[in-house]
Amino acid sequence: MAQESSKYTTFQTFLLNLLSLLTLLPLAPFINRFIPPILIGQLHIDLFVSLLIAFLLTRVILWIFKPLIIPAFALVMGVLVFNFFTKSYSFNNVLNDYKGMVQGNWGARDSKQLDILSLYPRRVESYMDKTVKGIKNKVNDQDSVVRNYSVKHSIKYFDEYFPKYGKIVRYLSLYKHIRYNFKYVNDSKRDEYFATPQETIANGLGGDCDDHSILMASCLQSIGAKCRIVLVRGHAYPELYCGTKEDFEIFKQAVVHLFNNPPVKELYYHEMKGEYWINLDYTALNPGGPYMNDKVYALIDL
Repeated sequence: MAQESSKYTTFQTFLLNLLSLLTLLPLAPFINRFIPPILIGQLHIDLFVSLLIAFLLTRVILWIFKPLIIPAFALVMGVLVFNFFTKSYSFNNVLNDYKGMVQGNWGARDSKQLDILSLYPRRVESYMDKTVKGIKNKVNDQDSVVRNYSVKHSIKYFDEYFPKYGKIVRYLSLYKHIRYNFKYVNDSKRDEYFATPQETIANGLGGDCDDHSILMASCLQSIGAKCRIVLVRGHAYPELYCGTKEDFEIFKQAVVHLFNNPPVKELYYHEMKGEYWINLDYTALNPGGPYMNDKVYALIDL
């Protein structure tokens, strides 16, 4: 039964409302992990919905019996402290979730590149044919070594956000591992060498841009993603297929949310015929980072 407000002094009421607020603030992003992305236009409102749910829960507690907010607050804080020591969802995650909401809705911009990639307008030389064939032949997403390596590192990061973003967190976790562990090593001056993904895994993730592209595409496709490799002047990089405009908006939200140090202020992508692709080049700090250039010689569909 609801208690009469007159039973509590102004100071007691203030303290109980303060505890209610301190319970609500970390509870909302925790709830948000289990709510799928909700879009109104380009506005992501799922955290707002979570805040509303948390607000209603705390108000119900206050309405039933105001002092119940004290054990509720203690429970929420206790869970966060426990998670802090077990390296699960804790205080940093709460802060990052709020930062991600602000950055995703008001801080990050889309940077659409040319609708049709500007294939460099001259005859493709035989060397380019050799490069395309060499790279495509080395991509392997069926090998057990590649598959096991990919699965292992697809669950390394962001696992607490799987209920929210699903398979996207697996792709981003695997990308993060490869991106931050890959080391650039030149090919010999005599000839271009294309390493298989198994070779790059075995050598500790060393190689040049085409080796990185082969590895990234092979690994991501081994866990269900769709990739392609883009050849530009003097460089190669992989792109990840996001899907439709709606799929891209969810993917964008996940990238802004999970790659927030430094904050993602702009997401670069290519769109052709309603299909959205984002850059996974190691020259960028996050998925959808800036492209080196759009002087594209070839698109290698896998």
